[in-house]
Amino acid sequence: MVTSLAGGAVTASAAAPPRAGGGSIGLRLLDVPAIVRDDPRARLYVVDHLAPGAVVQRRMLVSNTTRSAVRVGGYAAAASIARGSFSGAVGRTRNELSTWTSVRPSSTEIAAGARAVATVTISVPRDAAPGERYAVIWAEARTTASRHGGITEVSRVGIRMYVSVGPGGPPAADFAIDSLTAERSDDGRPQIVARVRNTGGRALDMNGTLRLRAGPGGLSAGPFAADLGTTLAIADSEPVVITLDRQLPDGPWAAQVVLRSGLLERRAHATVTFPGTKGSSPPYLAVALAVGLLALLALALRARSRHRRRLSRV
Repeated sequence: MVTSLAGGAVTASAAAPPRAGGGSIGLRLLDVPAIVRDDPRARLYVVDHLAPGAVVQRRMLVSNTTRSAVRVGGYAAAASIARGSFSGAVGRTRNELSTWTSVRPSSTEIAAGARAVATVTISVPRDAAPGERYAVIWAEARTTASRHGGITEVSRVGIRMYVSVGPGGPPAADFAIDSLTAERSDDGRPQIVARVRNTGGRALDMNGTLRLRAGPGGLSAGPFAADLGTTLAIADSEPVVITLDRQLPDGPWAAQVVLRSGLLERRAHATVTFPGTKGSSPPYLAVALAVGLLALLALALRARSRHRRRLSRV
């Protein structure tokens, strides 16, 4: 019997679930390319742009904080981005990027409390088509507990790979905040939902904060951190949710949202009021845009009317 402790979603935290007896298997990158050294995403994930035919290597550190020696296998497997989540495929499912990626040593015994270094090699074929590809580098540990009827426990921890292929420099990354909506969650907590659209050529991992000011009685609140875990595929649009304290007054509030992906940062402002019950308010930025368009239309019609009156006088 095999018990898996690894889910499909690959988060920023590179540590497997705790094992029986305490401790876990950890994994982190040791190398960051100089060109992306200032990008916080590149310290967590393999984020790179490679030309066809390129061969690059990255070192990673595997740690064992359990109370016994563990044999750890290293390999790359497929991943995808859908509905705002980066997910690793089941088992050793392969895709194009994972077939280009190898881990050496592929298996090593790590003593209790010890660490080991593995080397990841990415070899891009010369005929590789342009585009961004996704995979996960996994460190997987298996142990068999005979006292539990031969149950094999499998746990793995992964590092995401975002590898863009093409000549020249990497595609520009960018995003826009299309709207802000004040809502209440199922349990009644106020939320601000920012609708974010990926307008660039790279996938994005969103984080950010919300500040509220000019509230009832001059109150201010925040900063509140955005719920982590939103990943936007290229050309995708997804909500980024910021959940607030249940005791927060309904408003109105002057809200400022700051969202980031790596070194990119965008801001949005709106006056919001939280609904008294579960549900949502209108998307404020979209409403403001519609009002602005109507105002421009009214000005255009007024100018046209004046022009006609002037012509009639000649």
